[in-house]
Amino acid sequence: MLLNRSDRGLLAQWWFTVDRGLMSAVLLLMAAGVLISMAASPPVAERLGLDSLHFFRNQLVFLAPAVLALLGLSFLTPAQARRVGFILFLGAILLMAAALRVGPEIKGAQRWINIGPLGLQPSEFAKPGFVMVAAWFLSEQTRRPEMPGLVVALALGAMFVGLLVLQPDFGQTALVVLTLGAMLLVYGIPWVVVVGLAGLVGAGVVAVYRLVPHVASRIDRFLNPDKGDTFQVDTAIQAFRNGGFMGTGPGGGVAKRILPDAHTDYTFAVVGEELGLVACLVLMALFAFIVLRILQKAKEEPDPFPALAMSGLGIIFGFQTVINMGVNVALLPAKGMTLPFISYGGSSLIGMALAMGLVLALGRRRPWVRVPGLSLQPMPA
Repeated sequence: MLLNRSDRGLLAQWWFTVDRGLMSAVLLLMAAGVLISMAASPPVAERLGLDSLHFFRNQLVFLAPAVLALLGLSFLTPAQARRVGFILFLGAILLMAAALRVGPEIKGAQRWINIGPLGLQPSEFAKPGFVMVAAWFLSEQTRRPEMPGLVVALALGAMFVGLLVLQPDFGQTALVVLTLGAMLLVYGIPWVVVVGLAGLVGAGVVAVYRLVPHVASRIDRFLNPDKGDTFQVDTAIQAFRNGGFMGTGPGGGVAKRILPDAHTDYTFAVVGEELGLVACLVLMALFAFIVLRILQKAKEEPDPFPALAMSGLGIIFGFQTVINMGVNVALLPAKGMTLPFISYGGSSLIGMALAMGLVLALGRRRPWVRVPGLSLQPMPA
């Protein structure tokens, strides 16, 4: 090892303060995602009349900026990470609004915007940005009670959710609402407010069920499979049955040849069929390690802003994982949502890399000093 703790250079300081275990786990997930994409995507590409390695090559292209984002952001100080979060959220919100006017309509939704040859889904970048912005406003209210940080965070959340509903993207809406709710519990809002917000969310779910036919259809099919087409879910369940304990072996799966979204929403089913229960459990353990590691670091963090931001980023990563896996094993209604770092999708891959890069930046070990009259404060970077 050429670096030692006496070095004062930027690289040495980063290496000895960054959470190398967490970073390694995220990089391992990224590598696993590329390999799984090689197995899951060719049949989908061929059905669409594309070259069999089309999606795999695209994933490799997106992997480079994702790794750069992860590593680059990890060098930032908390103050710099906060600024990046604000810029990310503002830019993504503007792109989401633009997508509603000029974005292409795909499967009845306007979630994407074309920037040159690239098609981006801005909401994937807005999620980590929103968590950072909400965490800052909430933490500021703990320092300055006169500041309406809670109100501002709720207002920004309502704006974000409103744009998601207009797209429409109810899966991401549920994810953002759940994450904000969890952050508010970590922040420590009164239970009266918790009950009131839960009531509003419940009323929103009922309204969506009554007013949006395709959402109602998915919920009805989940509760009573005889009410409609459950081909994707049934095929995914059959894939897990085919895989058994050790799987059919790489390339031996048959479900991916007929599963429409085998490379995105149902990648976990492909893992279950070709690599078996053992691989699924290993993958789940890796996801659990990342979430628990982030939450543990957040718990140990004396400064409220990094603590809240890391909690939110870990929670949104964990919730998205649970939703995707839950859909794959028929424990949740069908909803298009990627499995972080594993499913195909450039916006999803880079968006989650941004989130984990911000976590690494916020979680770096920093010296602390005691300021009279205040809690422990970080030394200036």
